[in-house]
Amino acid sequence: MKNSPDGRNKKKESIILVVLGTLIALGPFSIDAYLPGFTRIAEDFDTTIGKVGLTLTSYFIGISLGQLAYGPIMDKYGRKKPLLIGLIIYFVAALCCFYSPSLEWLIVSRFFLAIGAAAGMVAAKAVVRDIFPVNEVAGAISVLMLIMGGAPIIAPTVGSFIIESLGWKTIFLFLALFSFLMILSVYSFLPESVVPNKKVQLRPKPILSKYIGILTHEKFWSFSMAGSFTIGAMFAYISDAPKLFMGNFDLTQKEFGILFGINAAGLILGSQVNRLFLKKYTTFKITYFNSVVLVVLAGLFLLNGLMGPNFYATVSLLFLILFLLGFQNPNTTALSLEPFATKAGRASALIGSLKMILGALASFTISLFHSPGVVPLATIILICLMASFILLLRFSGKEKRKLALSET
Repeated sequence: MKNSPDGRNKKKESIILVVLGTLIALGPFSIDAYLPGFTRIAEDFDTTIGKVGLTLTSYFIGISLGQLAYGPIMDKYGRKKPLLIGLIIYFVAALCCFYSPSLEWLIVSRFFLAIGAAAGMVAAKAVVRDIFPVNEVAGAISVLMLIMGGAPIIAPTVGSFIIESLGWKTIFLFLALFSFLMILSVYSFLPESVVPNKKVQLRPKPILSKYIGILTHEKFWSFSMAGSFTIGAMFAYISDAPKLFMGNFDLTQKEFGILFGINAAGLILGSQVNRLFLKKYTTFKITYFNSVVLVVLAGLFLLNGLMGPNFYATVSLLFLILFLLGFQNPNTTALSLEPFATKAGRASALIGSLKMILGALASFTISLFHSPGVVPLATIILICLMASFILLLRFSGKEKRKLALSET
């Protein structure tokens, strides 16, 4: 393999990014692939769809707690071994889901499935921070987003096909096989990217203390929370989109699937256009400018809802919002990780957990509104994007004051 002038092996880095992108996609794929089977799961276990929803709740709990646990573990023992253990947990949990004799069994198995998936979500961002120069982290994460962004598009289609042909349990057999292939890929292609730090404490008190230290770091707090609020806006859209378009605009399931796929493609496109802008502008400038535009678009989206929503205006504004969210996620993640060369595992874990918590909170909030109108979704999106902008504005103001003081 040929190396670049700076001694880096570009081909090897590309292979690593593909492996990491697939790892980080495992989490959302595990959510979306089995969603088309909710009705059949309820029928098989003689229960309601609402109770089947507890399998999602247990998954969200597991993915949040799992990321917090893997952070210090990966800083202490390196990235590769804990990642392989996490994938093995995922493999076993997927088989347990496949053999579920009851809904309770499935709920518990989904929790451990999330614990396993969390390893990939933490490791992917931490390894990128380990092996790429600081000014290239956002671009590398944009590549991960390209691969990860395909999961919400592909998963429901794959899930529907498998469920119709072989039944809902076969979804988890497919996920078990997928995770087994990931174990082989990680073992074969992913190098250890950091020297294990045996001094890292795994007792609850020092772990909590370190997380508080990371969370209270001015740069981490500003960018991780700004990114988490943008994820909240995205989760609110994902949760409300079926009700909005099929309930308010009377789209068929097929028409909605096409529209959802187009919007998801906009999100992916944004993450890739972001890479081109990063060659000319700083990560913060792009993020700050996009945040201003997002607030304006969210305001127009709310105005559209209040005036009696127009279908084409609704679709266009949502596409533009999702397109710009494709910039914000990798950029805020990169800016959050920037100060933590030796604590990238814990910082990555905390970012992931915060995003899942804000995302779940936004999803829960939008579910409280039973009206299919645009206003509830537009209001939540505007609140999330305003909060993100305020955090970025506050950080920018503090940095300017610091610079002014240093020049006097």
